[in-house]
Amino acid sequence: MEQKTDNGAINYLSYINGDDKGFYELVKEYFDGLCAFIFGITGDRGLSEELADDTFYRIAVKKPHYGGASSFRTWLYSIGRHVALDACKKKKHDCMPLDEAYSDADADSPERAYLSDERNKTLYRALDKLKPEYRQILWLVYFENMSSDEAAEVLKKSKNSTYVLLHRAKDSLKAKLEEEGFDHEIL
Repeated sequence: MEQKTDNGAINYLSYINGDDKGFYELVKEYFDGLCAFIFGITGDRGLSEELADDTFYRIAVKKPHYGGASSFRTWLYSIGRHVALDACKKKKHDCMPLDEAYSDADADSPERAYLSDERNKTLYRALDKLKPEYRQILWLVYFENMSSDEAAEVLKKSKNSTYVLLHRAKDSLKAKLEEEGFDHEIL
């Protein structure tokens, strides 16, 4: 079986060994995805960007040991999750509904764009109504394309509890979408 190269791990090791370009490459590769993941926790786009910055600041300054037991992305998202949860405990903030944060309309035609935008709004409204842990697992698995095992590492849960959580999250999302009148077959 062919082993996949983990560029994040290579760039982090390069940074630890004194090459600042390695850190630049990490930020370039992972910042947007980390922001989106943290947004699923906080519901606040501005705060999610600040917390992603804080996550990168922590690894830049503290240079924690990356052991390679998981992918670099899994390790980084785990740190970002802790940063976000700590911030949520320390201060209360207004949450922005997910349907206002994301709007990726298909620009082929005005009708298609409208329908796509409405579908996305319905989906994000439903996601916004889910428990935070449900949003997190769905985001990691379906938007970040992490395996259930990688998501388990990020969420600090056993593999079995992660499978159960994912199943419950999908069922809950389906129920919320049906409440919104959404035909889940068109996804």
